[in-house]
Amino acid sequence: MGWFLGLGIAGLVLLVLALLLDGLLEGLFDGIGGGLDGVLSLPVIAGFLSVLGFTGAIVLGATGAGAVAATGAGVLAGTGAGWSTWRFSTSLIRGRTDATPRGDDLVGTSGSVVTAIPASGYGEVLLRLGGQPVKYAAKSDTPVPRGTEVWVDAVLSSTSVSVRPVTG
Repeated sequence: MGWFLGLGIAGLVLLVLALLLDGLLEGLFDGIGGGLDGVLSLPVIAGFLSVLGFTGAIVLGATGAGAVAATGAGVLAGTGAGWSTWRFSTSLIRGRTDATPRGDDLVGTSGSVVTAIPASGYGEVLLRLGGQPVKYAAKSDTPVPRGTEVWVDAVLSSTSVSVRPVTG
């Protein structure tokens, strides 16, 4: 049973090292995989070893079936854990994200004036970019008082926009 517990603990230690060193140890297994796309990555190996060891210890201790049966059960369970880890990690790596919001996405959106905009100067407006509130410097052809709802006509720079009051 000591060997099985040792394998389980070694797998956990390997997993902690993989998380702490974040890819530093991954280079050890790059050549071994032979283009298998992460099948022999450190988290997969650590998951396999941990589950093999702990399952073997449980089967040996609970049933007394012997080392061969415990090893077989551990290899079977470890293979399942390794496969699940590999599938989960590849789905995370290949997962798509939304496009990064750009300043041009502001054109046509509405916001509100937080600092009054004078006729020949800049004020401030609160807009939403990517679902987040962002404050921009704003310019308008006409004076716009604080609290007025505005539309963005153009993006002047990365921090300023041209707006017009919403008429309704």
